Amino acid sequence: MSSIDLTPSQQTILTALVNLHRESEQAVKGEMIAEEIDRNPGTVRNQMQSLKALQLVEGVPGPKGGYKPTALAYDVLDIQEMDEPAVIPLLHEGERVTGVNVDRIDLSSVHHPEKCRVEVHVQGSIQDFHEGDTVTVGPTPLSKLLIEGLVDGKDDTSNILILRIAEMTAPAEEPAH
Repeated sequence: MSSIDLTPSQQTILTALVNLHRESEQAVKGEMIAEEIDRNPGTVRNQMQSLKALQLVEGVPGPKGGYKPTALAYDVLDIQEMDEPAVIPLLHEGERVTGVNVDRIDLSSVHHPEKCRVEVHVQGSIQDFHEGDTVTVGPTPLSKLLIEGLVDGKDDTSNILILRIAEMTAPAEEPAH
């Protein structure tokens, strides 16, 4: 893990760049990033200068130009660039969400069943998720864990959805013979 400390603003911009770049696999315009995170394009351009100086972003000149995250950017954000990430379905109000992948499921407050929360770390935009929305995560590739819950909060900077668990199921393993 790299020891570059980013400001929350830099982290938000870099995360948005990585997400947009992952979707398009092309250089991303500053305006697109600004729109994605609801900031002024000038602010994004200024931050890009500092992110370039930190070697987290490279500028691509020309009409198809924009910005691309460097390998170091993935390292700093602690995102593994996987060729074939395991796909964990994410449903929002019953509809499968495309362009989004569940990175990690964190059952942090399992000790308190009465306030069972789960943190769902997502790669991709969580802009369209709002408190009270129904979200289904899973089944996960190995344990076939399936979580249904309501959005209780979210952290746009780190791309985390916090769900209040309504139901959690994992099929019982086959008994050994």
